[in-house]
Amino acid sequence: MTAMRVLIAEDDAKVAKHVRQALTAEGYAVDAAEDGDEALWLAENNAYDAIVLDAMLPLRDGYDVARRLRRKGCTTPILFLTARGEVDDKVRGLDAGGDDYMVKPFSVVELSARLRALLRRRRPQASNLLRVSDLELDLVTRRARRGTREIELTNREFALLELLMSASPRAASKAVIVERVWDQCFDSDTNVVNVYVNHLRRKIDAPGLPPLVHTIRGVGFALKSAES
Repeated sequence: MTAMRVLIAEDDAKVAKHVRQALTAEGYAVDAAEDGDEALWLAENNAYDAIVLDAMLPLRDGYDVARRLRRKGCTTPILFLTARGEVDDKVRGLDAGGDDYMVKPFSVVELSARLRALLRRRRPQASNLLRVSDLELDLVTRRARRGTREIELTNREFALLELLMSASPRAASKAVIVERVWDQCFDSDTNVVNVYVNHLRRKIDAPGLPPLVHTIRGVGFALKSAES
């Protein structure tokens, strides 16, 4: 499991930028499409955890995108985000394969909450909790705990910890971490991964506890117990 990846299909550049910034701040990796053809191509060729889809897109409307994806067996949750708010429009979107429907203008706080709800329903209950040694990460409540001690995490720290725990006991390279957590191509000069890994170390490997965060020379970073 890696940072949750979301596709936004929206032709209004300002709305797309607003949603992308909000979801990125929540720790999601976000791709964007400006028309229906691009949205369909991206959804067919990439694995997304959720799709935010405008109904009225150029070239191919969102309803058609959703129908085609469902016909091809795509089960990714689809949230329609559109200015068309009549009951008939909502019924059309849900019948096309949508899982939820929001009408513009909208609150990004509500959008984020609805996405979390969709992802909770999609994820099997057994996989909601990641464990490595005495460290636990709840993917639904987004809370971390080591033993009896709660650990407060920023959104970026949460995404990084989720990636490391999901890969455990294997190491994750800096390139993979930057791509999955920051949604960017790897820059060999960047020091951001080291900085955030050190943040996690200070929070997770408290004095007197066996260290779980390890630097693997020439590879990257791993989160594992000493016995792993």
